[in-house]
Amino acid sequence: MLNAIGPQIEALSRELSRYKDVLYLGRGTSFPLALEGALKLKEISYIHAEGYAAGELKHGPIALIDENMPVIVIAPHDRFFEKTVSNMQEVAARGGKIIFITDERGAAASKLPTMATIALPNVAEIIAPMVFSLPIQLLAYHTAIFMGTDVDQPRNLAKSVTVE
Repeated sequence: MLNAIGPQIEALSRELSRYKDVLYLGRGTSFPLALEGALKLKEISYIHAEGYAAGELKHGPIALIDENMPVIVIAPHDRFFEKTVSNMQEVAARGGKIIFITDERGAAASKLPTMATIALPNVAEIIAPMVFSLPIQLLAYHTAIFMGTDVDQPRNLAKSVTVE
């Protein structure tokens, strides 16, 4: 799997490194992945990134979306897929650049234009968060590498917390 999407993620990371802000959206088990993706991106690349529950898009983050705001949408083809695609339509209508992380069924089902679509293998819903965490981590890693930041020692962060 990683051999298939690795070059795509590297190319996408180069593009992502040109932006100052990134929004992550997810629903259901993809919401914590959106939070984690945003956290990793800001920790090691120093790009401002926020993760939101896709259902909260209209409660604030939608005001930020324009052609300078990539939106990473994490949406396996699960019971939340259609609602998440509706959120993607809102992003597209405002000129947002969508990076769509989905599975093969999701890629086939969505006809929206995207900056990139990363199609992962179809897996059981219970396993999807583990599989979907891989491209999210790799996007952050490669973006930071392209920006020239030290991914092993991010500024102002310690490897472990020693003070309460």
